[in-house]
Amino acid sequence: MRFTISARGKPDGTPILAFLARNYATVAIADIDSVFGFVERTPLYGGRVFVKPELTPHDVGEMYYANIGVRLPLTNHYVTEAEYEETAPLLQKYHRDGNAAIVTNDELAKWIRRDFPKYRIEASVIKNLNSYARVGAALDLYDTVVLPMELNGDTAFISGLPNKERITLFANAGCALTCPSKICYVSISKYNKTGDGEFKCSQPLKQRDMLGMIDFDLDALQALGFERFKLLRSRPGGQTGY
Repeated sequence: MRFTISARGKPDGTPILAFLARNYATVAIADIDSVFGFVERTPLYGGRVFVKPELTPHDVGEMYYANIGVRLPLTNHYVTEAEYEETAPLLQKYHRDGNAAIVTNDELAKWIRRDFPKYRIEASVIKNLNSYARVGAALDLYDTVVLPMELNGDTAFISGLPNKERITLFANAGCALTCPSKICYVSISKYNKTGDGEFKCSQPLKQRDMLGMIDFDLDALQALGFERFKLLRSRPGGQTGY
């Protein structure tokens, strides 16, 4: 199995390898494909509000030494060509074999593919690839795709997927597992561009079960042919979101 791991919540001053050992102690360093988190500011971040970098230059150096790639979460819904050009120096800095960009906007994926071919480009979970048609279309454009958390429980659906070696499933899940609409993603995309705006969450609008952090049966998923997994860190109280 290969894991991509979230650096969200890494305390200031804590080296990334120490953070991984403390928070993901059961995962061998050799099994970590990449770590995703904010580096420098860019208007292309999505998913979570950018407050400060989560991966420092020292962290990146440690990761490269350990053969762990950087995964840039460039998941903003809205991208202009001017914003892409503004972010080009950042993309150039991390342009090397083993690094990846997580992308929601298809035009951004095409621009990165054209100008920075060493990146592995992954379709974000935000794309909500919940049908064979959607997964197939995404695999035509992206190197790998992330499927929504809730599909882990649909054995019939995921068993029928082609190219399982190019599909990333969640190893665990937080508030997005039971979210009915995921309106936070769009509001955060807007906020990361302007620094203002209203954060929106569906929880006050549509009450749902909050299950905390759920660990999936990776042996069962591996038996179906899946090898790539995305691993989240729980916040205090066992949540990842609201």
